[in-house]
Amino acid sequence: QVQLVESGGGLVQAGGSLRLSCVASGSIFSINRMAWHRQAPGKQRELVASITSGGSTNYADSVKGRFTISRDNAKNTVYLEMNSLKSEDTGVYYCTVGAKTSWNGGVRDYWGKGTLVIASS
Repeated sequence: QVQLVESGGGLVQAGGSLRLSCVASGSIFSINRMAWHRQAPGKQRELVASITSGGSTNYADSVKGRFTISRDNAKNTVYLEMNSLKSEDTGVYYCTVGAKTSWNGGVRDYWGKGTLVIASS
């Protein structure tokens, strides 16, 4: 099993910045894609940003230019740098990793418990 621990969420004023971190641990053979999703009450969960094992990134249009996803493979950690935060960015942010737990196993998705981000106007 793979465990994900997120940190860095909190309350920030609009226009401010936060940096989310997510550390993966457990029975990890390899990690493929790492990503951040978010969900607000009454809204569907959405993909915010993702990064492949090779470093290729993808962003939701709403955060492009403001958020940056990065990873440290040696530490099994993914980051989300959030700048120029807007009230619309408020929600629970979930870390997701696609990982193999053995050399002959398939890639499975694992989710963190989420960390709350509130950007107030």
